[in-house]
Amino acid sequence: MTTAQDLFTIALEPQPERNVGQGDLSLSLAGAELIDLLSAQAIDLDGDLIVPGPQPALDDRLLDASASALRRQAPYEHVEEWLWRRGRDLAAAYQSAFEEDGLLTRARRGRLGLGAERMELADTPARRLAQTRWEEDEPVLAALAAAIGIHRAEGAQDDADPGSEAVTTVLAAVNDAVMELEAVRQRRTIENSAFANVWRVP
Repeated sequence: MTTAQDLFTIALEPQPERNVGQGDLSLSLAGAELIDLLSAQAIDLDGDLIVPGPQPALDDRLLDASASALRRQAPYEHVEEWLWRRGRDLAAAYQSAFEEDGLLTRARRGRLGLGAERMELADTPARRLAQTRWEEDEPVLAALAAAIGIHRAEGAQDDADPGSEAVTTVLAAVNDAVMELEAVRQRRTIENSAFANVWRVP
């Protein structure tokens, strides 16, 4: 399992505190893919510029698609630019891949199987590995999850070192992108509310 797959798995686990937005999750998944590509030595960072290396054989089709989508000619892409470009509808792509691989199934509410369908994680070794990584407070996974509002149990070490400077750069960019997306949402809510007030009769 990749970091991105583990993150998607954790995001689909029932979360009492909040629902994760598709846009937030997509941005964090794009960041997780960058961290996986750093680990595979498929890229390096020059500051916040993504510098592609040799394209290795990656044992994951979405991560392979991520590597193939890299800008391989200068000027190279900034990390945050990559998050927005690669992150477009990325959560939906992971959902489709999980369904195809049998990691995600459709379940119906109600005893008679009537009503709207919902997605449910299958009980697989991959799911259990992701849960183990989460329970062990793996700092990169924890930081990516925290960026989208999923927090570990009380008492976990939130200040754990995520590793290299490059990984820290990616994590910071994910946080900034998610905050920017939330600011856009709030601005649209205010604009829509103001527009609705125009049409109200006193």
